[in-house]
Amino acid sequence: MAGDRPEGGEVPLLYSEGNVAARVALEREVRGWSTTELADRVTRAGVKMNQTAVWRIENGTPRRRINLDEALAFTRVFELPLEELMSPPLEGLDIASRRLVQEAVEAFYETRDARDRLHHAVVAIADHIKAHPDSSRAIHEQCLRLMGDERDARTLSNDIADGGHY
Repeated sequence: MAGDRPEGGEVPLLYSEGNVAARVALEREVRGWSTTELADRVTRAGVKMNQTAVWRIENGTPRRRINLDEALAFTRVFELPLEELMSPPLEGLDIASRRLVQEAVEAFYETRDARDRLHHAVVAIADHIKAHPDSSRAIHEQCLRLMGDERDARTLSNDIADGGHY
């Protein structure tokens, strides 16, 4: 279809190896990692890579090709779906904005994981109290001792009494 092509040019690829190279550079910079640190992380993710390989992927002429195992390792390291890694970077987001978004996303997942841990701990305590009803008062007193704040300890005790955090 003639309308799909920019004037005098080819259809830009939505997903391409060039996009992956650009995203590798961008995602590395957003996280403040050196090429050496990224290579180490990719190696720990199961695909041997060195700093020179990362540099050649990002800057080489010709650019170093990326095999599927490496692309998948990058997705693990950056915690991105493969489709996102292959997509061109979004226009209008500078490095500072990307870093802020990255920080918010990381905090979101850390908070979600902490809520899940709290829920499981509260359920375990509630189950323990059901099996050992005489321990209830001591458990609530221990919550107050460890937390130091009566309101927070009451909130946790109420979660325990309700049998879960959420």
